[in-house]
Amino acid sequence: MNWFEKLNQYFPVEEMKSKQHMELLLKEKGDVYYKDEGPHHVLMYAEFPTFLFIDYVYVSTESRGQGIGHQLMEKLKKKNKPIILEVEPYDYQDSDSTKRLRFYQREGFKHAVSIGYSRKSLATDETNSLEILYWSPTGENEEEIYEQMKRMYEDIHTYKDEEIYGKSYQPVDEVLTYNDDREADDIFEALDKQQENKNK
Repeated sequence: MNWFEKLNQYFPVEEMKSKQHMELLLKEKGDVYYKDEGPHHVLMYAEFPTFLFIDYVYVSTESRGQGIGHQLMEKLKKKNKPIILEVEPYDYQDSDSTKRLRFYQREGFKHAVSIGYSRKSLATDETNSLEILYWSPTGENEEEIYEQMKRMYEDIHTYKDEEIYGKSYQPVDEVLTYNDDREADDIFEALDKQQENKNK
């Protein structure tokens, strides 16, 4: 199975870029967009001058628990820039969702509660909401993370979208919002609360 098939099997269709999109990014934005691949993992990420964005991380089921995910994060953290990624909203009934969030919590990521992120999938035509997690070695605030997310969205997610998909993604201001009073629970607090209730 090649790297794209691995990602395609693991990630929901609404979160997947097409193979053409990713190959174009690797070829035409090779100074920004990277693929780190091994027998048991695929990591697609973008490196900008002031931050990193993790597009996809896949670790094979049989090799989970061997520290591969941790090693990948360590490699990125050594670049000493904030790391940003998108996750699905917390679903306590989905054990995969819980495991994924626990992993990022252990790795020191925070939930950017002030950032709202909803975009329509060109594959399904449905609007999906995602949450933003970030790790910062230099104490960036959520507003700075928001500005970096906007840049990533325009440079990576919507790169040549009309040419590739025959239609465009929504403009960044429709997709990303910043609001200090956004009514959203901290994803990690919700996770801890769920654990506490289980332990009672």
